[in-house]
Amino acid sequence: MAQLPQGTSSLMSEHTVTVLTRVSDFLFKEQSSAASRILLVIVAAVLGHVLIDLIGRISEWLLMMSHRSKARLWSVAQKPKFATMVRLAANTATSAVYFVAIGLVLEEAGINLTAYLASASIVGLAISFGSQSLVQDTVVGLTLLFSDALDVDDTVEIVGATIVVGRVQEIGLRFTKVINLYNQVVYIPNRTIANVSRFPDGGVYAYVDIHIPDGTDSAAVVAAIKPVAESMQHQFAAIILEAAIIDPMAPTADAAWHYVRVRFKIWPGQGALIETTFRQRALRAMKAFDPNFADWQVPVSYRAQPSAAPLPSPALGAS
Repeated sequence: MAQLPQGTSSLMSEHTVTVLTRVSDFLFKEQSSAASRILLVIVAAVLGHVLIDLIGRISEWLLMMSHRSKARLWSVAQKPKFATMVRLAANTATSAVYFVAIGLVLEEAGINLTAYLASASIVGLAISFGSQSLVQDTVVGLTLLFSDALDVDDTVEIVGATIVVGRVQEIGLRFTKVINLYNQVVYIPNRTIANVSRFPDGGVYAYVDIHIPDGTDSAAVVAAIKPVAESMQHQFAAIILEAAIIDPMAPTADAAWHYVRVRFKIWPGQGALIETTFRQRALRAMKAFDPNFADWQVPVSYRAQPSAAPLPSPALGAS
């Protein structure tokens, strides 16, 4: 059996070969102390963290600039999953850097990497059992992102532990942030989301069909109703999202009567404002043409999207 050169065994006992030892010897072509190798790991981990954070910030800045310029990249940047996945990738990479750094430092302290990985797996398993809600939030959050169930700036109705109607501000891995009508930021745990209803145009369209009394000039009716609609939009701008549109006079399907259609775009769930306040103001204006004008002559209907062609008039008295 070959004998080791004199002094080799003592050198090996004093200089344990580790991963960092090999890397350090390869880089510097000389043996280094454990303290210098640990310092090298710490510096490398901090630099890696800074680099990852810098890349993430640059990526988010590029997405924001593409959003403002509405360039070709905007078709991609408008999807919240890209911004969220950038943050997720950055957080994952940072965690991996520190996980590896801690393992290398522990190896320099004499702890075997296999034991470190085994203990980390056990701790991770214990945490996963104790944080099932966190895991559920993350899984549902990823599902929302990749399925395009909702987007940032969408107006939605989310059914879960409670019903929340509002505009989506952020889709995270733990919470979905929604701003409601009262400007409250509502944090909804992803695991509680059972149903999502999207309003494609950011609101609901309310159609008010105002009956034109026999022998009345339709232009005079439009002139009387227009300031009423404008005052409503000015007074309730937070609920009435766009200026009202008054369509030309149209007949019912059987031409039994004619009407002027006023279209409002309103915040979801706020139809009572149109059915009460606007209807009563319209009634007051119409009584100048017909003292017997009644509220059944001002039916209200709703659509999620604006109609390209005149809609069939609702039955009289419907609301």
